[in-house]
Amino acid sequence: MSSRNIILQRLRNRTGGELTAPECDFSVLKRPDWSTTERIELFEKMIESVHGEVHHCTADSWIERLAEVLNTRGARNLMIPKQHAIGQAIKASERTDLPELLLYDEPIESWQPYLFNEVDASITSTRGGIAETGSLILWPTPDEPRLMSLVPPVHIAVLNASDIYTTFHEAMLAQDWASGMPTNALLISGPSKTADIEQTLAYGVHGPKELIVLVIE
Repeated sequence: MSSRNIILQRLRNRTGGELTAPECDFSVLKRPDWSTTERIELFEKMIESVHGEVHHCTADSWIERLAEVLNTRGARNLMIPKQHAIGQAIKASERTDLPELLLYDEPIESWQPYLFNEVDASITSTRGGIAETGSLILWPTPDEPRLMSLVPPVHIAVLNASDIYTTFHEAMLAQDWASGMPTNALLISGPSKTADIEQTLAYGVHGPKELIVLVIE
């Protein structure tokens, strides 16, 4: 029996049966039924308020916009997922204006020095966005490990406009989070920031200095 099951069994023994969630009234979390356009506008407003950057693209133009973003920043390389459709599409494009493409296909022990010191940018998919807070939802996988979005100076995220939800609660219900979650679920709102130094908010002190979202409409 795993440690998790042992803990759950102890809790069941104390309660005398199956574990149940208390009845809750989530009506306070309900919002107007906004259109996709309204959700995009609010998402962009909120994420740009914390120094995020949004680019509007189509399914045919997002790789071209990606190349423009990277060239503007003088990126020497881009870390991409090996199996995900995003990585496959970037490789298949064979664009000469893209920087060197890197695959995160080795254990972190062998990647760590290069990842922390040499990788300029990374690109990941997203599970969705939250308009009310300007947040991205990421579910890391072996193909898109957590460090891809947390270490490189520039993190580029691809977000489908149809996957932008009004609230976090709406996203959890629509995607049925209760049926199973990954080890790490990430909510990202803007580039890294901290107020540890003299309680002054500073951006890019640790982790990505820039968060760029390609919204595919």
